[in-house]
Amino acid sequence: MTLPIWVKPGAWGVVLGSILTMIVGFSYGGWTTSGTALQQAKQRADAAVTAALVPLCVAQSKADRGAAGKLAQLRAISSSYEQQEFVTKTGLGHRAGQRRPESRRRRSLHVRAPQDASNN
Repeated sequence: MTLPIWVKPGAWGVVLGSILTMIVGFSYGGWTTSGTALQQAKQRADAAVTAALVPLCVAQSKADRGAAGKLAQLRAISSSYEQQEFVTKTGLGHRAGQRRPESRRRRSLHVRAPQDASNN
């Protein structure tokens, strides 16, 4: 059986058109893979939690009389693990009526507190 002469160029056109569409879609069209979408969702969720909890942290630190000393001690600590331990021990990560700080709140405190305090 002989195929018409237009089949071969038509098939190559479909293949090249598909490849070009994918290149343009991923580069300029905003298409993403599921891995990229998951990574972006995690980043946005962490940013939202931090944005929600930082005002509580700032209000709590303003109400604390020894906050300036605690902040200076927190800035002096270079290890993120030691910063988390310091926040836990000093109670900076606690909300009113809570025994233990939330892990995300602790992380947002030790990551954001040194930067936010200089802006106040």
